[in-house]
Amino acid sequence: MSKQAIFDKKNILIIGGAGFIGSHLCDELIKKNRVICIDNFSSGEEKNIDHLLADPNFKFIRHDITKPLNLSESPELQEFRIDFQGIQEVYYLACPTSPKHFSDNRIAIILSNSLGLINALEIAKQHKSKFLFFSSSVVYGPRRDGHQKIKEDDLGQVDILSERSAYDEGKRFAETVVKNYRDVYSLETKIIRLFRIYGPRMKLNDGHLIPDLIAGALDNKDLLIYGDGNFSSSFCYVSDCIDASIKMMDSSLSGPMNVGSDIDINLVSLAEKIIDITKSKAGIKQTDSILFFTPLCLPDITKARNELGWMPIVPLEKGLDRTIYELRANKGLKGVEFAV
Repeated sequence: MSKQAIFDKKNILIIGGAGFIGSHLCDELIKKNRVICIDNFSSGEEKNIDHLLADPNFKFIRHDITKPLNLSESPELQEFRIDFQGIQEVYYLACPTSPKHFSDNRIAIILSNSLGLINALEIAKQHKSKFLFFSSSVVYGPRRDGHQKIKEDDLGQVDILSERSAYDEGKRFAETVVKNYRDVYSLETKIIRLFRIYGPRMKLNDGHLIPDLIAGALDNKDLLIYGDGNFSSSFCYVSDCIDASIKMMDSSLSGPMNVGSDIDINLVSLAEKIIDITKSKAGIKQTDSILFFTPLCLPDITKARNELGWMPIVPLEKGLDRTIYELRANKGLKGVEFAV
């Protein structure tokens, strides 16, 4: 049983909170709670949380979670009364996610999915916190023949010795750690499996498909499609991901739970949509496939729909509008105003 908040607001710990998804989670949870954001900026960026630093209900600690952390001894957190209030919820998103620098980050990825995760679980054990681990669709392995949608009970087909194994097998191992901490220490742990998530604050020129396509379109450069023209994937807007995460934490469910869009999108069609929205003069070119961008399974989200009352609601066009709006602003470009 998780320790209840003594005061009017819960203390919530978000590890990896300056990253793309983590910073959006901070934005939502700060509305009703006190938020402690931990990040070492291996993937996250300070600009993602700059707007929160003046909020008295938000505290940032720069720390590598693969090293032990005692929140009760942190002078920055005195106002949050950790000794009395404890930590009610822990969200664990720490893991380098740069496709471009994947090879350089392999050991850091392994450590975040093992030692870092264990350190976070030890914090949850100390404070009897609810704990949500952000896993990935990569635990199912590559897309199978046809377009079958994958349920949570699928055991997956992961090559444990592949060039991607630090991430793919790392996430599988991490789920095992979370499950065993739940069983042995009676912790209220939960697992969600994210499929491809996109939106504002994704890094540019880092190998992430949608922001790189948008950047190319804004610069009127040819958009590169990896692999053949039949490559397709699903894309879920970040606000839908945040909604699912909070619903999962608030539920009595332990998961795993698929979170993503179950609509298959051809990448050439995606590029054409981006060119149309940006009114770009860019063309589309196919290029060789890359290690970290491979066809992934589509999620079966029946369980999320029936048990969480969740489904993605932001259409692709609207999500692209919002993402383009932010990237256009970041590049200092003027032009079409998009609905945000």
